[in-house]
Amino acid sequence: MTHTYVPRVVFWELTSGCNLRCIHCRASAQPGRSPFELETTAAFRVVDDLAAFARPVLILTGGEPLYRPDFFDIARHAREAGLPVAVATNGTLVDDDVARRLADLRVHRVSVSIDGASAATHDSFRGLPGAFEAAMDGIAALKRAGVPVQINTTIARHNVEELPDIVNLAVDIGAVAMHLFMLVPVGCGLEVADEQMLPAEEYEKWLGWFYERSQEVPIELRATCAPHFSRIVRQRSRLEQKPVPAGPGGLARGCLAGTGVFFISHLGKVYPCGYLPVEAGDVRRQSLAQIWQDSPVFARLRNPDELGGKCGACEYKNTCSGCRARAFAATGDFMAEEPYCIYQPGSFSLKAASGGQ
Repeated sequence: MTHTYVPRVVFWELTSGCNLRCIHCRASAQPGRSPFELETTAAFRVVDDLAAFARPVLILTGGEPLYRPDFFDIARHAREAGLPVAVATNGTLVDDDVARRLADLRVHRVSVSIDGASAATHDSFRGLPGAFEAAMDGIAALKRAGVPVQINTTIARHNVEELPDIVNLAVDIGAVAMHLFMLVPVGCGLEVADEQMLPAEEYEKWLGWFYERSQEVPIELRATCAPHFSRIVRQRSRLEQKPVPAGPGGLARGCLAGTGVFFISHLGKVYPCGYLPVEAGDVRRQSLAQIWQDSPVFARLRNPDELGGKCGACEYKNTCSGCRARAFAATGDFMAEEPYCIYQPGSFSLKAASGGQ
């Protein structure tokens, strides 16, 4: 039986322009907008094209999406086309007026990037003094307007010890979710990868802690760009004799690049995700339906038998598959094994994991 792949989430980089200078930025964002980014009418065509064949959550991101003066025109067009819309922002440009307008559009949620539990940590990573305070002010404005808020946190060496406090912060401010992103060496992240990437053992330790904390807090905790978290959840669920989480807010397949997710750049290029710079198509030349259905890049990502190294031999390859972006960054082959996973295929058993009891 042939599996039918349907996009669940589409990330759309409306602009690479941004008011911050984040040291890990995927988009290598700049203070000025590119003259080559899709203009408003072209953006409307992308919305119509997407809505014609699918109904994914459309996440408007950047750069900083609010940098575009036509941001609300594009967001409104997407909502009128029937697409659920979410916004990923650094939060510093959100005031009561912006929050009210987002509420009027009934956006699904707004994610705000918080990369430290303190201003000192966050601001050093974000490249602008006062960024933490401004982001917290933006979150407060969203809360006043009744807009659901999600916290996004990129974890690296500089802030991993603050992760417990960041989770507590997300709970305290009334966020509906906190999503954990493991640093992927792409864009500006390439420049800091050697000093900021956590060793694989540290990833395993903190993802295990994150699972435990997810069982205790009243908000959704999800690990993104850390597909082996899906393995950890399955292993721990077996140990604890609990059902594996599923459905909205639950556990999805590890890496969704090209199988449930794709990314549209500010230039109209389509990629499996924002961290995997392997072009799958171009909205200026092809329809999104054509790209999604016929791209050879997506076809490879949908075939777990093409996974290399220990990912190809792993019993979790159909549910985890490893981070294809980190594999590409390390080897130049996006189907190579995940370089930041310590698990050895076939090594998990209930007896061994419980200490032989």
